[in-house]
Amino acid sequence: MKDIFDAIQKTAKRIKIAIDVKDIGYSQQENSSGETQLQLDLKCDLIIEEELSRVASVHTIASEEKDKEILLNENGTYFIAYDPLDGSSLVDVNLSVGSIFGIYENAFGAKNMVAACYVVFGPRVEMVFARHTAKLHLLQAGEFEFVKEIRLNKKGNINAPGGTQQNWEPYHKKMIDGFFAEGYRLRYSGGMVPDLHQILLKGGGLFSYPNTSDRPQGKLRKLFEVFPFAFIYKMAGGGAVDGKNDLMELDHNHIHDTSACFFGSNYEIAKVKEVYARNT
Repeated sequence: MKDIFDAIQKTAKRIKIAIDVKDIGYSQQENSSGETQLQLDLKCDLIIEEELSRVASVHTIASEEKDKEILLNENGTYFIAYDPLDGSSLVDVNLSVGSIFGIYENAFGAKNMVAACYVVFGPRVEMVFARHTAKLHLLQAGEFEFVKEIRLNKKGNINAPGGTQQNWEPYHKKMIDGFFAEGYRLRYSGGMVPDLHQILLKGGGLFSYPNTSDRPQGKLRKLFEVFPFAFIYKMAGGGAVDGKNDLMELDHNHIHDTSACFFGSNYEIAKVKEVYARNT
């Protein structure tokens, strides 16, 4: 696993440099979700593929920017699914973005996940790597240094609601409004990585992206985004559900399958489960 950890650190250093470019214009290509890809998306995708291809223990990779998985080494053990640059459309306004990695053993799937990692590219470059615990690292003088182990409080005060409100179910809107009525603060940038990172480092809260009328199966991808963050939040003492079910117990049929998802402290997740059990 150390070889993968080292490779991810190398990708982070290269992506940090790649982000600092003048032109991040759109390419002529679309990803699997029909989104026009930025040149920066493609460059970061290539960087990660290059670094992981040098790791003998990596069997197969799957990228949010590619339609199909890629076999790297038949003798490898690990399957890695990654989102090269989550929130890349925020780069031109200089907001934080990130890379997400799900590390699976022998095959893709939540039940095969053995580690997860994400990197935040903001005023500082920080990385959270979770295996048995969730650990924060900071890039300083060209190297990642361990900072601390992350543990969520039982209850937080941040509310990060995703999806367009006009497409929410009424009971979901009532639940979100209820958190605000309790004194929760709105924190939503449009980037999954920085918003979930903020909740983790501030001690707790709720990030939600429900099924909506325009996206009845949810928007966020299981292998690249949902499962990795579910793993990380659980290792940090929190929870992750699709409304009713533990996200880490979900199956997938295709590498680009999506799901509703809720990540947070135990208090908020209990509230979500209560509301969704009553209404769905």
